[in-house]
Amino acid sequence: QVQLVESGAGLAQAGGSLRLSCAASGRTFSRYAMGWFRQTPGKEREFVAVISWSGGSTYYANSVKGRFTISRDNAKNTVYLQMNSLKPEDTAVYYCAAERTVSSLATPTRADLYDYWGQGTQVTVSS
Repeated sequence: QVQLVESGAGLAQAGGSLRLSCAASGRTFSRYAMGWFRQTPGKEREFVAVISWSGGSTYYANSVKGRFTISRDNAKNTVYLQMNSLKPEDTAVYYCAAERTVSSLATPTRADLYDYWGQGTQVTVSS
């Protein structure tokens, strides 16, 4: 079992920055690919970014590429999402998720592949 708790929610102005954190419980965190997804009312959960369990591979949605950076610290069982140059369309509830993968470089992007989810944290970007 893996439990995930997000933090770092907040309000930012367009062009500003926020950093989200996701703390995981469990001794095998280092064998889980970690993803960030986001969701707005009435829409499906959208992939944002993912990092492989080794940290050696990352992948981003086109909408955030060049603005967001995902990273992880396996010693702290924590994954981060640094969000820069925020836009109003980044407003959403952000979720972190974990999927155990065999490959150290796997970067799953489909929400239905993930086994564990955090409770979500609200990010609001004002124009």
